[in-house]
Amino acid sequence: MRAEQYLAPETLAQLGPFELRAKRIAEGVMSGMHRSPYQGLAVEFAEHRQYVAGDPVRHIDWKVFGRSDKLYLKRFQQETNLDVHVLVDSSGSMRFGTLGSKGGWGGTRTGRTGMWTKFDHATAAAAAMSFLGLSQRDRVSTAMFADHIVAATRCSNSQGHWRAIVQCLATHAVEGQADLPRAVDELLARATHRSLVVVVSDFLMPGQRVRDALARLRHRGHDVILVRILDRTELRFDLDENAPFEGLEGEAALEVDARAVRDAYLQVLDEDERALERLVRGFGFDLVRLDTHESVGPALAALLARREMLLRGSGS
Repeated sequence: MRAEQYLAPETLAQLGPFELRAKRIAEGVMSGMHRSPYQGLAVEFAEHRQYVAGDPVRHIDWKVFGRSDKLYLKRFQQETNLDVHVLVDSSGSMRFGTLGSKGGWGGTRTGRTGMWTKFDHATAAAAAMSFLGLSQRDRVSTAMFADHIVAATRCSNSQGHWRAIVQCLATHAVEGQADLPRAVDELLARATHRSLVVVVSDFLMPGQRVRDALARLRHRGHDVILVRILDRTELRFDLDENAPFEGLEGEAALEVDARAVRDAYLQVLDEDERALERLVRGFGFDLVRLDTHESVGPALAALLARREMLLRGSGS
C-alpha cells in the first residue's frame, strides 16, 4: 500500500519539508535522525574534554596530542531513532460527521451514511504522522482506543510496517466510551524508550481525564502532541431548526432548539478549548485543532514548523 493510496497527495506535499522531532532529545539504539543523550563513540562529533585518569584510552585524540602534547578525549553525540506512538480515539463520538466523503482525502471512510466522520479525519491525521515518522526511519506504532486499547501495531520501522499501520487504522469498529488514562497506561506498559506520543481525539471528555493522561506521560518523560478533531458543525453550531440530539456514547436523546442555545453552546465550547490549551501548554506539550471540512495537511504542517522553530531556538 503506497502512501498515495491512503493520504491525499497535497497532504504529502505539505508535510514533506518537515521532520517529526521530539522536543526532548530522543533515546534510542539505532542509526537515525535524532540526537541521543548518551555520550560515546558514534556518528556526530560533539566536543573535546581533557583526559583524566581512568578514562578509556581508545577515545584519546592523538592528533591533538601531537600538536599540543596534551591528552584530550573525543566526545560524540549518538544519532538515534525516535519512537513515535500514535494513539487514535475510536470511541462512539468519533462517528459524527456532516461532510460528504471526498475521494483522495485519505482516511478510512468507515461511516455507513457516506459522511466524512471525525474518525475518518483522525485516521487521515494519524496516517500522515505515521508516514512522516517512517519516512525518516523512526519506529512507529499505532493504537486505537475506546475504553481501552482495542487494536495496535508493534513499534517498528521495518519494511512493510506501513501496511500494518493502514490495516490497524482501517479495520476497527467506532464505538464505546473513551477512557484516555487507561489507554495511556496500556501504551506506557509497552513503551520502552522516551518517545513522541501523538494523541488524536475530539477530547470530548472530562478535563480531569485528559489531565491524568498527560501527567502520566509527562512523568515518564515523553513528549506529546494532541491533535483535536472537531466537525465544522460542532465548531459553528450553525443549525437553523429544532432537531433531536442523540448521544453517540449511550447518552439519552434530547430535543433542542438549536438557535436558542447556539450562543451558550459556543461560549461553552470556547471555554473548553481555552481550558484544554492551558492544560496542554502547562505540561509543555503541543496542541493543534483540525476542522473535518479541511485537509489535514496545512494545520499539521504549521504545527511542525512551529516545533522546528522552537527546537532551533533552544539548540536541540
